[in-house]
Amino acid sequence: MSHKLRVTLVKSLIGVTEKHRRTVRGLGLRRMWQVVDLIDTPEIRGMIRKVPYLLQWEELS
Repeated sequence: MSHKLRVTLVKSLIGVTEKHRRTVRGLGLRRMWQVVDLIDTPEIRGMIRKVPYLLQWEELS
């Protein structure tokens, strides 16, 4: 069974650089407090590491 991550956008994108906005959009998040479940891959982890100040995440089993 593959591991999953539950990612939530907890901070507004107002005043954030365009690259960071695109990264958040790439994770499938559009608005604050939206939650998405993603497969835990190195690519997804890298995207989360790029914008940790905007997100909250937890590992699902």
